Amino acid sequence: MSDRVLLAGGRVLDPTTGLDAHLDVLVADGRVERLLPPRGGAGATNPDLAGGGPDGQGNAEASDARVGRAPDAAAGPVTNAGSSEVAHAAAGAEVVDVTGYWVTPGFVDLHTHLREPGGEDAEDVATGSAAGAAGGYTALCAMANTSPVCDAVPIADMVWQRGREVGLVDVFPVGSITAGLEGRELTPFGELNASAARVDFFSDDGIPLADALVMRRALQYATAFDAVICNHAEDPDLTADAQMNEGAMSSVLGLAGWPHEAEEVMIARDLILAAGVGARLHVPHVTTAGAVELIRAAKARGVRVTAEVTPHHLLLTDDLVSSYDPVLKVNPPVRTDRDVAALREALVDGTLDAVATDHAPHAPELKDQEWEHAPCGMLGLETAFGVVNTALIRTGQLDPLTAVARFTTGPASVRDVEAHGGGRGAAGLVAGAPANLAVFDPEHTWTVTADQLHSRARNSPYIGRELTGRAVHTMLRGRFTLRDGVVREVPERDGSRRGAAGHGAFPGHRAFTGHGGTAAGRPVDTEVGA
Repeated sequence: MSDRVLLAGGRVLDPTTGLDAHLDVLVADGRVERLLPPRGGAGATNPDLAGGGPDGQGNAEASDARVGRAPDAAAGPVTNAGSSEVAHAAAGAEVVDVTGYWVTPGFVDLHTHLREPGGEDAEDVATGSAAGAAGGYTALCAMANTSPVCDAVPIADMVWQRGREVGLVDVFPVGSITAGLEGRELTPFGELNASAARVDFFSDDGIPLADALVMRRALQYATAFDAVICNHAEDPDLTADAQMNEGAMSSVLGLAGWPHEAEEVMIARDLILAAGVGARLHVPHVTTAGAVELIRAAKARGVRVTAEVTPHHLLLTDDLVSSYDPVLKVNPPVRTDRDVAALREALVDGTLDAVATDHAPHAPELKDQEWEHAPCGMLGLETAFGVVNTALIRTGQLDPLTAVARFTTGPASVRDVEAHGGGRGAAGLVAGAPANLAVFDPEHTWTVTADQLHSRARNSPYIGRELTGRAVHTMLRGRFTLRDGVVREVPERDGSRRGAAGHGAFPGHRAFTGHGGTAAGRPVDTEVGA
């Protein structure tokens, strides 16, 4: 494979510069070398953009002003070149036809459970990384509730290093707030921040830090490193034995209810504490309309708060629990239509900064139990774009550039993720930035099946459901980790190679072209990125 690749004919959506236009992206030596006018000529425009696009929210101005013209501050370094210069710049590059697709910075997930160490029966860094690459992700933040807990440098560095060995995504470990997730003694933030993993995000996710004094001390300690504290938003006194959202449906089904106040009380407390010490607070998996209002008001007051929402809380509602299918059991629970509407509005207006998957794999023998005994959690990495595209973009509620921002610049800025999605350092689709990017087919309709999933687990609520939108290619530092819907092989610890779970290009997807010829059935690249 050539180390120079031209992604030709795609719609480039880059929130780091506000760019939304049809351009060719030239990748060389692991970086974005330049953006070029489409090979059709400098006057080529995107008919979808000019006409408003299928979502009715296209950017005609971007198409007219940025394609094939001198760059401006918003557009970034687009080469204003004639056809001969374009041909010269792309000489020797392998051409990958991405016409009709979206080219974006690689997605960043703030909330991934990779389960390693200790939970490899459900997932490990390799299988979770493969799921991430299949979903268009180049960076995953691995949560701390492993066994042993990520509360010390050796654990954080092991998870970080394992991510580098696998080479499909960059793994950024999350440190626990308290030692052993016990809610008493603070984890050594300073040591973890100075480690190879450079941990700057701390959470006891899944276990709320109920002690206000310990939470306040954690926020104060984190300010020394400008680190982020992320507390699971749940008052445990209000959720004892809770099984689902408290409301009419829980009464009908006879399941103990999980009141919305449990989330809102904890968020309100943490917002007050964070404001008092000037710390950075991140609110995970927001689910209620009341929580949205608390966060919106706090941002208006200048509190340093960010927040995320999961794809499943943007789509699923508590009436689905009538099936008693344990795959729908999550923490926090799926809520009501009113809550879903509030979450969607908050994602659009920026009250919610990021879409985060809360990818939570479980071994089948644990998840496939009666509702009361099944653990909470569901998969999310491979279906996140499809859910958001189906529910919000294609319905006109969310324009494509803003949607991409919530997967890229939003989460990257929450944690200051370097070199991904618009975080610290050069990032995005600009000249000189690491080529951490993804290509999506927003029109591809597919039915999710268990055998398509790259995760070791199978607890997806979307199996059997039709979604529209899917990742086609993913690149990490200029090397394909997903190509034509197929994840690259990953190395085992013994030096052997594990085949990806995918079975060739997904149905209905065209093969890429390279050097003027088709390459259907081309073997997956087996080299490992550094």
